[in-house]
Amino acid sequence: MNKTLIFTATYNESKNIAQLIEKIINLNLNVDILIVDDNSPDGTYKIVEKLKKKFSNVFLERRRGKLGLNTAHIFGYEFALKHQYKNLITMDADLSHDPDEIPNIIKLLDNNAFVIGSRYMKGGKNDMKKLRLLLSIVGNKFIRIILNSNGTEFTSSFRGFNLVKLKNFSFSQVDSKGYSFFMETVIRINRLGFKSFEFPIHFKNREHGVSKIPKIEILRTLFNVSKLFLKKH
Repeated sequence: MNKTLIFTATYNESKNIAQLIEKIINLNLNVDILIVDDNSPDGTYKIVEKLKKKFSNVFLERRRGKLGLNTAHIFGYEFALKHQYKNLITMDADLSHDPDEIPNIIKLLDNNAFVIGSRYMKGGKNDMKKLRLLLSIVGNKFIRIILNSNGTEFTSSFRGFNLVKLKNFSFSQVDSKGYSFFMETVIRINRLGFKSFEFPIHFKNREHGVSKIPKIEILRTLFNVSKLFLKKH
């Protein structure tokens, strides 16, 4: 199938999800949209169910509870493979990632196996504040140095996969859980010989809802980076 699947995972994004879906629809592209919702208490899935009736290219997987961001992305990747999509684009549901970048990502995937939006390359912007911004900057530099990578971005979920070119890769190869999953995915793809093609993005702070990144993720990421370093050596 010469088509692209746009994927996002949701948990309590009722104030953002309709706007995100409608922005993608209004791009008038040949894409489908898959939402994996972890039974959001705020009824996010109910909004998606209504939009499904309006738009035939919107799909919803409602899970029984909060099963983790990494498992949601694994489901999305396997869904894309099962239904033979050419490309998979993943993004956050809180509008921190601009849907207007999607046409550019699709074009980049014509010649690249893996692309990732970077806040830290030339032209990129990051609206994070204070401690959160500092931890993000230091974390990405730490990953780059310890794992000897040329990339500037490892933790953003705004990325694209050419599933035809990435035949030897599967999310099942990624051991890390939680937000460390994003970092290890990049490293695994790079170690298979596929370079990360970075494009600049403007990461915006969410206007509605709250961030769901627990503080323990900082320690977990440091642990998983160290584990990957030891495996390599």
